Amino acid sequence: MKEKDTISMQLVREALLQSSAPGAAAAALLQRVGIDPQQLEQPQARVPASAYARLWRLLARRCNDEFFCMDPRGLRSGSLAFICRSSMAQPTLGAGLECALGFLSLMLEHLHPVLVRQQSLAEIVIGEPAEAPRRPFTYFTFWMIVHGVACWLAGRRIPILAIELRCAEPDYCDDYRVMFSQNLQFERPRTRLIFAADCLDLPLRRTPEELQRFLAEAPANILVKYRDPTSLARRIRDDLRQLPASQWPDAEALAQQLCLSASTLRRRLAEQGQTYQALKDSVRRELAIGWLADAQVSYVEIAERLGFADTSSFYKAFRKWSGCNPGHYRSLVLGSG
Repeated sequence: MKEKDTISMQLVREALLQSSAPGAAAAALLQRVGIDPQQLEQPQARVPASAYARLWRLLARRCNDEFFCMDPRGLRSGSLAFICRSSMAQPTLGAGLECALGFLSLMLEHLHPVLVRQQSLAEIVIGEPAEAPRRPFTYFTFWMIVHGVACWLAGRRIPILAIELRCAEPDYCDDYRVMFSQNLQFERPRTRLIFAADCLDLPLRRTPEELQRFLAEAPANILVKYRDPTSLARRIRDDLRQLPASQWPDAEALAQQLCLSASTLRRRLAEQGQTYQALKDSVRRELAIGWLADAQVSYVEIAERLGFADTSSFYKAFRKWSGCNPGHYRSLVLGSG
């Protein structure tokens, strides 16, 4: 894990909330994993993701709970290992997820996830009591575990199209958007994660040696999806969101704006596993998904906003990005209210 991979101190505070005694006890825990306790009072502070991973492991051992004591039953030590070992024995990612979610539903008292396939889209829906929703940190920790295991099983990142949550939006959400998706929707009727259904057919070929290595590195290997929000790729994405697609610069103009040569821009993005075209496509997809959740915005208008010549071109691009057509996605999102 690169040291530039960092976690907001806000998430450290959330992790300590139910799983550690306050005051001196919490300060001692933080010092043990290499986090300065004084940073708890600094909202903008960030810590290495590796330190956050050490904190997670230490809390899990002390509480015998890999879910930060956020459920009455919790996930006893060894739960992640059992999820991975049982899921990797399945033939496909879909079957592996069914196995993992079945275990989580059995173990947890308040969160009961199920996998639903809707033609070209799939969703993991969390059933829970009708009372007040859980803390945002509870939901996102659950998604961190499920999505992290799914990506490991498949041997590739599973793109998330959207996450809907019952809870209100928390004061801090930046790291969640970096890790999961820009398309986070709050105060929805239910909590669910939506992705392309074709991922469910991916074959699983993990070995016992790979499992041993994954568990030895967990949860740091799950947290690597957190990226420094000051990275070049993140800066470019943020800048693109502020402009109409018709005004997005080409690669040469962008390099000039950043006071870089075109070759240096390509190299620095490549170091972050990105290309400029991929960043543009990613932002277009995120914007499209957001507008598709609004029934008042027509397909023609979305195509125009994204800089496409016509709706046909938009449809084709959206299917390439997301594995489904825009109409199906809109129907799924709006059909559930």
